[in-house]
Amino acid sequence: MTSSVELTLLIVYALSFYLFIIHRSLQIARDHYAKLYGLRSGWIFHRFNDVSDAQWRNFRGNLMILTLVFGIFTLVATSCRKYGLKAKGMSVVWLMVSLVYLTYLHGACILYILSIASANFLLVKICGRTKFVVLLWIFNLTFLICNRVYEGYPFSLFGQNWAYLDNYCGTFRWHICFNFVILRMISFGYDYHWANYSNRFDKEKHIQRCSNCSSGRTCYQLLQERSLVNGKFSFTIYLCYLIYAPLYIAGPIVSFNAFASQLDTPQKTHSLKKVVWYGLRWVFSLMLMESMTHFFYYNAFAISGTWKYLSPLDIFIIGYGVLNFMWLKFFLLWRYFRFWSLLMLLLLLFILEDDALFVWINGIEAPENMPRCINNCYNLESFWRNWHASFNKWLVRYMYIPLGGTQTKLLNVWVIFTFVAVWHDLEWKLLSWAWLTCIFFIPEMIVKSTTNTLKVESSVGKFLYRELSAVAGAVTITCLMVANLVGFVIGSSGINWLLSKFLQKEGLPTLGGMFITFYVGTKLMFHSSDAKKKHIHSR
Repeated sequence: MTSSVELTLLIVYALSFYLFIIHRSLQIARDHYAKLYGLRSGWIFHRFNDVSDAQWRNFRGNLMILTLVFGIFTLVATSCRKYGLKAKGMSVVWLMVSLVYLTYLHGACILYILSIASANFLLVKICGRTKFVVLLWIFNLTFLICNRVYEGYPFSLFGQNWAYLDNYCGTFRWHICFNFVILRMISFGYDYHWANYSNRFDKEKHIQRCSNCSSGRTCYQLLQERSLVNGKFSFTIYLCYLIYAPLYIAGPIVSFNAFASQLDTPQKTHSLKKVVWYGLRWVFSLMLMESMTHFFYYNAFAISGTWKYLSPLDIFIIGYGVLNFMWLKFFLLWRYFRFWSLLMLLLLLFILEDDALFVWINGIEAPENMPRCINNCYNLESFWRNWHASFNKWLVRYMYIPLGGTQTKLLNVWVIFTFVAVWHDLEWKLLSWAWLTCIFFIPEMIVKSTTNTLKVESSVGKFLYRELSAVAGAVTITCLMVANLVGFVIGSSGINWLLSKFLQKEGLPTLGGMFITFYVGTKLMFHSSDAKKKHIHSR
């Protein structure tokens, strides 16, 4: 079978699969909507809207006020730029505006944020030139856990004289947002520590290899890896970094080096045209989410537990839909805040080049959190590299490499995923998710290290290798579905229920169809990857 014929058959199967999923999802929603929790009156064709997910409900409900706040933030920052303010001056402006924003969010609880942040700054400045990494981790992990255990420390814990402040705790729980602040405090500590040692990063070699840097721009990796002068590690810039308004609530996560490097020279990677197009794509994605929540009710099925009484086929459809809902939710959240981060400091720099006028947006560049769709990942490594990608970069820089990198990879994944689970929340289902992921990771790492040593040259060998890789991809996608459903939907107690549904006689055909579908999806990803490689080589 030629490659073009195979691709045509794969596309026909994929289109048929999604048409069936849409048709069946509409039927399930129509038949069971009266039993679901979290449905509210919607605006599309007078249908109910699924707002059962608290995170999405809060974001959607506060979208207008967030847009207004960030619009004002942009105007203030732009006005200040006109007076030629540099790193220190702009950090003061950002800090003042961000403090007003945090006061609205957390009220009197802003005192906790400032106190813990100040203590971390003193720890870094006093011990940062020594081998203090253990102290840095102990300090931050202690607050990460205690913040959750004591639910943000009600002021009444410190006596009745302080209890009245519990009435002024703002609109958003501070200890939820503080998980991101923890990551930034650790980043500041490591970057300050490393600034006092020789930098092994070869800037010249990087510029030669990087298409962005070689063209006169600056990529994120260069911003992150180059050392900063001691003056950039001031308390004002540090605090500005911790609570920078556009990235405060949900990220994306930026390293301290990358943030501070852009205070004097904001990003020039993205033109105004690119940023506007980025925003329009976000609006289109929002409309896609609105359509999903008005017609399919995937999350409401999971929240209400109604899906447990459906057929194995319908359970698969709901589970698959929930994971796509989660991906699109985080995609919208992270891209919204990244968009405003890029748009900050709307000082337009006009560059005349070849009689064409280019307009650049001078904002803070943060890594893209969802660079690839959830349906375009067929192995665990690529999935986690492209799901919350800025967190992945943080984990690699501040945990994976310091723990030994590839030399201790089998051990590293257990430490890192356990930390990721605890960072999200103190729940057994998240630890189950983390350890399940590690169990699934180990065979993939062993197979990859084995296949990297093999050289397949014959056409038959290449064909068999590609087919076996597609089968492995189907297995991996199934494992990813199970792990994420356990971690974020059904919990560890739901594993037996899930297995019993699909391993019984009625569920085996669905299991087989699911595996074939994931096999087809993996083959499509291979074709997509091949097309991208050909495009790059043809340049």
